[in-house]
Amino acid sequence: MVKIVYEPEENRAAAYDGEKNIGESTYSKAQGFWIIDHTFVDDDYRGQALAGKLVAEVVDQARKNQVKIIPLCPFAKKEFEEKEAYADVWQKL
Repeated sequence: MVKIVYEPEENRAAAYDGEKNIGESTYSKAQGFWIIDHTFVDDDYRGQALAGKLVAEVVDQARKNQVKIIPLCPFAKKEFEEKEAYADVWQKL
């Protein structure tokens, strides 16, 4: 079973199948906001909406930390454009 875990010390949300890391959405910290710069899911696990779940976890954590997000990663940017629910944390440039 795939598990999504927030790893603040690594600046990422990660997906694990048991002990195997199968995906991540990473961010860099800047002044008052986070920049999602990379989202990846292992080829063997694609088609399970895991990338969206990883971005959603970063969004949830940004809300808890009261920071805005700049989605530079193409996948994250598409998620932000398609999901109105992310408007509250989207730092538009």
